[in-house]
Amino acid sequence: VSRETLTEVWSRHIADSLQILPLLSETDHSLIDLGSGGGFPALVLAIALKSTPCRFVLVEPNGRKASFLRTVARQLDLAVTVKACRSEQLDPDEMDPVDVITSRALAPLKDLCGMMLPFFGPKTRAILHKGREHVDELSESGAVWHHDVLVTRSVTDPGGVLLELSNLSLKTK
Repeated sequence: VSRETLTEVWSRHIADSLQILPLLSETDHSLIDLGSGGGFPALVLAIALKSTPCRFVLVEPNGRKASFLRTVARQLDLAVTVKACRSEQLDPDEMDPVDVITSRALAPLKDLCGMMLPFFGPKTRAILHKGREHVDELSESGAVWHHDVLVTRSVTDPGGVLLELSNLSLKTK
């Protein structure tokens, strides 16, 4: 986290991550987090779901951050695999089918949809933290991508939302 948010770690990072929990179903066991950074939301969710069959893949290209994520996962004995690469370097055919994709502050939605598409199966959903610009991002994304979306207001950020996307596909011309 940045120095500016250290006094807000609980509300801005941990509680913000945990608000995904009510959106998960009992059958969501395979989760992938793109651009994991310092572990929000994925590490927080992995801790909260430690006694469940949930497994997490954290994708983080920064070597130092990936090393940190591996250390935390190992020390807390979490069902987490860390991939120190960009999402486009992963082969989805070599992975278990993904139930849920998460991401927080990685990219605009239009770009994020392109990153997520290879991991999307018929039952895959994405649960994404987005800020005040989410309406504009949905509009820009809608010009390129088909997706169903449910919007849940953030409980930690008055301007933020959680976007739950399903049925993602590229629009054809």
